[in-house]
Order: sequence, then structure tokens, then C-alpha cells
Amino acid sequence: MYAVANYLIHLVLAAVLLAVFFRAYTWMTPYDEVALIREGNHAAALSLGGALLGFSLTIASGLLHTPNYQAFAAWAFGAMIVQALAYAVTTRTLKMAKDQIESGNSAFGGLLGAIALAIGGINAACIS
Repeated sequence: MYAVANYLIHLVLAAVLLAVFFRAYTWMTPYDEVALIREGNHAAALSLGGALLGFSLTIASGLLHTPNYQAFAAWAFGAMIVQALAYAVTTRTLKMAKDQIESGNSAFGGLLGAIALAIGGINAACIS
């Protein structure tokens, strides 16, 4: 029974952290990803999807490598900051991210998503 309770606690905590990341990330970006995705904008879906997957890699690594919930939450919040910084640096370096995403440039959205995945993978490995 302890294993099931532990599983549920980890699952709920991970889901809450993912929801917090989703909210923070969509607040930080200068465009409304959800509205764009509802309109069929692939660039927004690729960018947001990559960010969520990248953050999820860190969540998964944190679940595997931290001894308690406090350490797990601390690593997750640190990962949120790293992902946000990576987005900020990438969009400042590449310029025109807002225009590219809003116009539906899937290649640009894919690039942003791939960068987020790469940062998430590196972040995840650093936890171990």
C-alpha cells in the first residue's frame, strides 16, 4: 500500500509542477500559444510541446534521483528557471520569435521546441 501512495504522491506532484510550468511558460511568451494552437498554428504547438517535453525530462530525472519531495520540488523549480532562461536567450538571439510563431513558421517553432528539448535533456542529466 505504501508503494501505491508513494506513486500517487509523485504523480500528483509531477502533474502540478507540469501545470505550473505550463502556466509560467505561456505567461512569459509574448503570444497566446493556446489560442494559436486552437487556430491550427503548428509553430506554436511545436514550440510549446518541446518546452513541455523538455521540462518533463527534468521532472522524470528528478523523480528518479532525488531522495525526498522537497529536493524533487527544488530541482523542478530550478529546471523551470533554466528553461525560462533558455527561452529568453534563444528568442533574443534569433529575434522575431513572436512574428515567426504567430505567422505559423513551423520550422521556427520546431527549432524552439528542439532547443527546449535539448536544454531539458541536459538539465535532466545534471540532476543525476
